[in-house]
Amino acid sequence: MSRSQPPLVYVLEDDEETRDALASTLLWAGHTARCFSRPSVFLQQCSPRQPGALLMDVRLPEMSGLEVQRELTQRGFTLPVLLISHHADVPMVVQAMRQGAFDFLQKPVDEQKLLDRVEAALTHDAEHRSRRQRMSRSHTLHQALTPREKQVMQLVVEGRPNKIIAHQLGLSERTVEVHRSNVMEKMQAQSVPHLVHLHMLAMAAEPASH
Repeated sequence: MSRSQPPLVYVLEDDEETRDALASTLLWAGHTARCFSRPSVFLQQCSPRQPGALLMDVRLPEMSGLEVQRELTQRGFTLPVLLISHHADVPMVVQAMRQGAFDFLQKPVDEQKLLDRVEAALTHDAEHRSRRQRMSRSHTLHQALTPREKQVMQLVVEGRPNKIIAHQLGLSERTVEVHRSNVMEKMQAQSVPHLVHLHMLAMAAEPASH
């Protein structure tokens, strides 16, 4: 999958030996890693626009990994979080997953499992960002429609034929055909099923636009 920016794996781990080992494994597999030992520095320097994933110990100075995860969520970050710990218990794992953690790994982490889960997290992040971009683009195109075109589009995606649309809106069928053609062109839709898909993306982006 193509990515506009190369993905970056953030490593947040206060133990220097473990941090270096994780970074070496990631670099050996061809990933780009950026390491931090303190949550405060990581939170200052990480960017929501940077594709990637976060590999983070649960037990950290200043704040716990779960608290860092909550802070990222409050800031609107969608970065997949892979938590690691020597002392993971069931309640901790459950809490982490409920907060949206991508996975929870037990130390010492098997290198191949680590790489597999990091790659899965990067793929998840890329797919999520791609969908958000498509949603934003579809929403922008939808906003450019006239109020009447939006009405026609809504009825088209509901499966109404031109004759019924014309009757409901008090228009001639010819006028409906013109509006429908304009909608297809402005939304850059290749077919009615494609228009339905674009409409769903535009509507999914609606709450985020306010």
